Amino acid sequence: MSSIDDSNTSPKIHVETPPTASVPPSGDHQTPATGGTGGRVTGILRRWQRDDLLKKGSLALRGAALIFSLISFIVMASNKHGDWREFDHYEEYRYLLGIAILSTLYTAVQVFLQVQELSTGKQFIKPRTGSIIEFVGDQVMAYFLISSASSAIPLTNRMREGADNIFTDTSSAAISMSLFAFFSVALSALISGYKLSVQPYV
Repeated sequence: MSSIDDSNTSPKIHVETPPTASVPPSGDHQTPATGGTGGRVTGILRRWQRDDLLKKGSLALRGAALIFSLISFIVMASNKHGDWREFDHYEEYRYLLGIAILSTLYTAVQVFLQVQELSTGKQFIKPRTGSIIEFVGDQVMAYFLISSASSAIPLTNRMREGADNIFTDTSSAAISMSLFAFFSVALSALISGYKLSVQPYV
């Protein structure tokens, strides 16, 4: 009678155990640091690919401008057919020829520097300084090209009203090449502006 049944008198205490999923299996576990590093690496690779594409695009545009400027220079310099059909009798054509020579020299230097950079991976000028020079140079050269072509077009149109011959046709061809060179340099200036905008200031 005096025995006490402990199972009936002692209170029951229920202890909840923490979830056992605090240590996930090693195969499915990925730390935040790993994910962050992977995102940074992907961003860096994409930036490298974009920069490489911009460099090749800029090189292609400057190469095209070099070809167009050289053709304009050669065509206008050979536009000599005697009497009044001599390009050096007209200030507008001399201006067009001078700008074509200047554009040929400028684009040739830029193409040479970019080919050296792509082949060796080394830059002769600091990136930010080089971007400023490219942007300003492209802007100035594009202005000169469109200016020279615009001054020669009215003269050629007036000549064609009186006589349409090999002299006016050759002049028109030189003007067209200068315009194509302008479009190439103008597009290159857009790329130069973008490259300058993403350069670090510090």
